[in-house]
Amino acid sequence: LQVFDDEGRNVTPHPLFHPDPTAAVPRQEKFYFKVFLSVLVMFRPSNTSRTEFSLHLEQFVVCPPGVSAVQEEGEAALTEAELEQRVEILLAETDTLWMLDLPTAVVSTEAEEAVRVVERNKIYTEICNAKIDSEDFEEKMVQTISGAAKTKEVQCETITVAEKGTMVTSWDLDNSLDTSQTEPTETEEPKAPARKSSKSPPAEEQGQAVAVPSARASPIIIAESAAAAARSPEEKECHSILTSANLQQDLVVMERILMENIFQPKLAVYRQVPVLIEPVVSSDTDGEGSEEEEDEEEEEDEEKQGEALAEGNEGGGPRLELLWSYRCDLTSGHSVSSMAWNKVNPDLLAVGYREFVSQEQKKGLACCWSLKNPMWPERIFRCEHGVTAVDFSLARPNLLAVGMANGAVAVYDVRSRSDAALLDSSTSLNKHKGPVWQLRWVEQDRGDKKERLMCISGDGRMTQWFIQQRLDCSDVMKIKRTESEKKKTPGEKEKKSEAPLSQQAAGMCFDFHPEDPDIFLAGTEEGHIHCCSCSGKEQILGTYRGHKGPVHKVAWNPCSTETFLSCSADWSILLWRRDCHTPLLTFTSVTAFVHDVKWAPKSAFVFAAVNERRVEIWDLTVSIFNPVLSCAASPEGKLSSLLFARNAECLLLGDSCGHVGVWQLHDLAVPSSHQV
Repeated sequence: LQVFDDEGRNVTPHPLFHPDPTAAVPRQEKFYFKVFLSVLVMFRPSNTSRTEFSLHLEQFVVCPPGVSAVQEEGEAALTEAELEQRVEILLAETDTLWMLDLPTAVVSTEAEEAVRVVERNKIYTEICNAKIDSEDFEEKMVQTISGAAKTKEVQCETITVAEKGTMVTSWDLDNSLDTSQTEPTETEEPKAPARKSSKSPPAEEQGQAVAVPSARASPIIIAESAAAAARSPEEKECHSILTSANLQQDLVVMERILMENIFQPKLAVYRQVPVLIEPVVSSDTDGEGSEEEEDEEEEEDEEKQGEALAEGNEGGGPRLELLWSYRCDLTSGHSVSSMAWNKVNPDLLAVGYREFVSQEQKKGLACCWSLKNPMWPERIFRCEHGVTAVDFSLARPNLLAVGMANGAVAVYDVRSRSDAALLDSSTSLNKHKGPVWQLRWVEQDRGDKKERLMCISGDGRMTQWFIQQRLDCSDVMKIKRTESEKKKTPGEKEKKSEAPLSQQAAGMCFDFHPEDPDIFLAGTEEGHIHCCSCSGKEQILGTYRGHKGPVHKVAWNPCSTETFLSCSADWSILLWRRDCHTPLLTFTSVTAFVHDVKWAPKSAFVFAAVNERRVEIWDLTVSIFNPVLSCAASPEGKLSSLLFARNAECLLLGDSCGHVGVWQLHDLAVPSSHQV
């Protein structure tokens, strides 16, 4: 077959395979062709005989190359019986030769081992998840070559063990210390007399000349100098021992052990763990007298506490129990101005102290108290002016910010034992000119998520401070004084309700929204509360008017974030809603300044407030007219601040005497935080 195009050219495709004519064609086996014919014979038509059908097959069956369908010479023809015989052909698969065997990593869900594989995968996933936060686990790929084991034999002498003991008394220790100090001084003794001998005659002459007008003073001076020279080695030795770091560390451990023994029952109640009962040790004569004295002292203490808390527990309701007080001689005479818990260590409490006597500001204190020692603070920072506000940082818990009555702001490092400030605002040109009434570390999301120190002052400024090489600030807003709303007289013209004057209003307190850190409340000396924004052109979003005196504290509800409380010097506590500029409820129980108010951390209905006379616990699910608990918790002074414990059902109360009492709340049914 040939193919031609339109012009008559031969375009027939050439074959791709050209067999070699000289190559020999392998001879095929005849058995396959015989079997093929036998199979065809089995399917012959019924109306033809086997002989006729075989002849037809020889005409139409195409034989493979090298195989002839004609019977060759020497081969016998198939008989009729062989043709009638049934031939069975069995086709079988040969054995597979595996050159590369890669086991599969997938198992069918219908397989028998599917359940076992799923269980192993689940266990492996749990192990991997448990190792994510572990410091001892690190995922790496390592190829370890295990070396050949070798046997090593070492010969050595037998080790002999012996026990020896000796008795050492205090005299032996004293003598050994004396010998250790006298050895280096022996080399210096020959030089010392030479210097003294050259100067001794003029000294005696001067002593005689001075002894004439002051005959009484000369023997004392000579005796003191002789005594100092006599005990100078002992004083040096004593000074070196007392100032050694090991002794101080041992004294701290002993102090902690003593505090644990003394305050163990109270600390157990605070931490809500079982109280360890100390075994009674009986003695012959002194035991009975000491036990009777201790029983009398305990009875007197219980009677005093019972009298102080009788009013709060008349109806068998909630009551307060004094566990201990943070106080010492250093803080007596000061007034507690503010308190703050450490954000990481819930056992560390910072307390600010100030003192006002005859309208003169004296030095203040900022102390860090620990549960391990309620009788003396762990850190003491002495300030030149009274401390008005304290707060711990969240990003760096070792930093303590302190605000003072003269407008200064300082940052201390509680890890350091030095009372010097790490940073202060003395070099800042934009520092406050009025008392810093409140400060707080706030983390705002402005692209960098840095923590900023926010302050409000009596000069009418709300500022944010930057922790850099030095402490500097910028104004967030300036609170301007507004005119009070008055009723119009018939002949008076209309005036704007909020006409800003040039004079600025003193800021008293603030609180940031628990969910939106750009929104905060600012209480002023006028009695107004401004809802402000840190971002945006309009800083004041709204003004809440309801108090007739300075607003001492504002507090957002941590559970119901659309409501907040405020307390003032007008003896009242007001409950507000964010979208309503008039108070929802007014709480007034006594005619006294309300200094502080705090929401309970686990309830949207319970809050505590302190006035000059007593502490009050309000539960809105029980009554909105009377507090569920009201008692005089500080009979010696006036209450000034309060704080709820973070990890216990306790309330901390600070007073004007420098005492911070830790009170346990009993039988206070806290409503669920999901109720609104």
